[in-house]
Amino acid sequence: MDRPGGAGVSARHALVVTGGPSPAGLADLPARELVIAADRGAEHALALGLEVDLVVGDLDSIDPDTLARLQEGGTRVEHHPADKDETDLELALAAALEAGATSATIVGSASGRLDHALGILLAGAGDRWAGLRIDLRIDAARAWIVRDRLEVHGEPDTVVSLLAVGGPATGVTTTGLRWRLADAVMSPGIAVGLSNLMTGPTATVTVGTGTLLVVQPGREAA
Repeated sequence: MDRPGGAGVSARHALVVTGGPSPAGLADLPARELVIAADRGAEHALALGLEVDLVVGDLDSIDPDTLARLQEGGTRVEHHPADKDETDLELALAAALEAGATSATIVGSASGRLDHALGILLAGAGDRWAGLRIDLRIDAARAWIVRDRLEVHGEPDTVVSLLAVGGPATGVTTTGLRWRLADAVMSPGIAVGLSNLMTGPTATVTVGTGTLLVVQPGREAA
């Protein structure tokens, strides 16, 4: 099925809620079969009215009483040591893959520490998750990790930015954007894809090789 603003959601879609500050300005969240919370993300999930299936992480930031109530209600908990090589978000994405998810929406906020906000975006773009179609809801902003093709929905003059991550992206072709790209090569740190604008209700981004982060910043940032 298709959801407004992005590519289709798979038959087994996971919602992954991160810790840190509570996200603000979220639009409607997509349909999902699985909700996984990374540590304190369980509190944010509950505030959003979600039923949490799994909590993962070192559990150093979630309220103990909240965790106990979740366990009593049947939520599964995976407690990892604080001294670990993976972030709580990476553990949550790994759990989504293990559960059979083929797509995931990461929910988080950019209102806290800059390194944490960047970590959310870059973790989602890691090659380890190439088996997941990943999109992100970061407060009012939306983003997608694109390795093949993406269809974006919006309104004319909606800002859409394209950023290469992890290395060059080749064969980048767009339609429905004011400044079109045709079989272009985009490299990390090169801002040619920033602040493009939609010319109609639909735009497409196609990637031959590599990975793009495609971002709709949100109305207040446009």
